[in-house]
Amino acid sequence: MPEGPINLNMKENRMVVQSGKSRFSLQTLAANEFPTMQENLQEVRSFSLSQKLFKQLISQVYFAMAQQDIRYYLNGMLFVLEEKKLIAVATDGHRLAYGQVILDENIQGIAEKFEVIVPRKTILECQHLLEDTDEKVKIQISPTQIKFVFQSIELLSKLVEGKFPDYQRVIPKDHQNAVTINRENFLSALQRVAILTTDKFKGIRCSLKQNHLLVQSTNAEQEEAQEEIETIYIGDDIDIGFNVTYLLDVLTNVKNLEIKISIGDSNSSALITIPENDNFKYVVMPMRI
Repeated sequence: MPEGPINLNMKENRMVVQSGKSRFSLQTLAANEFPTMQENLQEVRSFSLSQKLFKQLISQVYFAMAQQDIRYYLNGMLFVLEEKKLIAVATDGHRLAYGQVILDENIQGIAEKFEVIVPRKTILECQHLLEDTDEKVKIQISPTQIKFVFQSIELLSKLVEGKFPDYQRVIPKDHQNAVTINRENFLSALQRVAILTTDKFKGIRCSLKQNHLLVQSTNAEQEEAQEEIETIYIGDDIDIGFNVTYLLDVLTNVKNLEIKISIGDSNSSALITIPENDNFKYVVMPMRI
């Protein structure tokens, strides 16, 4: 709209919006037809944390949520509540992201571990509305609903029914080969190599050898890209393929200086973590190249 005041008027069930020489006449619906959601306040678990901390938690995980998957329980984020711990997990079947935060106080109304699946749209709306501030967001969870209260906003959402996969079984625990690498350097290398991948095939090859990592991609036109990154690595020689998008997602959303990549062999999933930090884990399945 142009600069200046905006006038709103109702005329025969139409909303007339005027500003300067702009005029819009909009159809309306009866207010009594607006859908309402009844709050279910039975068996509520509640806790509070800063908006900044909660936004950081979901930002580390949200990108691994599925989109319109027939397995509807993957189209959202799992929240696990344990005493003073909040865990967030998301997976689309090809990769899994795990994050956790320790709360200042115990979760109220909880006697044992409690799990719920929050819809994808609700998570994205939280990410949009939350601010990087120390002001608190209060979260209330019943067996069928979740409610977020912060600033002047109340966001009420239904929960997704279904059984989320056992994320603990997916996270590797005994990979012997590990390399610590500068996140920015790795991200830049992958962004350049990804240029020669195609929309149909996003595969890249990662070759780990003593003290260096080689990243390569090719396409149907026989074009090739290659990036070599010096790093400290003493372990088995490994050639493994990945969907480059899955790697770019995690490197873009995790803001730490370095990341640690643990790999068993060419056929096992890779575990990406933050050095000396158990609060974040990212698992990505290998890809045939």
